[in-house]
Amino acid sequence: MNKDAIFEKLKELMISEFKVPADSIRPEKHLRDDFQLDSLDMVDLILALSDYIGERIDPTLFKDAGTVQDLIVSISPHWKSE
Repeated sequence: MNKDAIFEKLKELMISEFKVPADSIRPEKHLRDDFQLDSLDMVDLILALSDYIGERIDPTLFKDAGTVQDLIVSISPHWKSE
């Protein structure tokens, strides 16, 4: 799956799980600062993404992901083509 498709799925999850307005989700936005995602929210996001891709995602990938784009880059190697 390409990074644009990953962004769209991540955006969909952020809208449904955290009620983030769709028009505010952009690659350069910070997960914690711009969306106020705390550590529990990040765990929920990890679980939702893991369920979607069908494999466990290492939580340390999220530790260094400051922005939406950072997260996309971190998880893209684990994303299977559809």
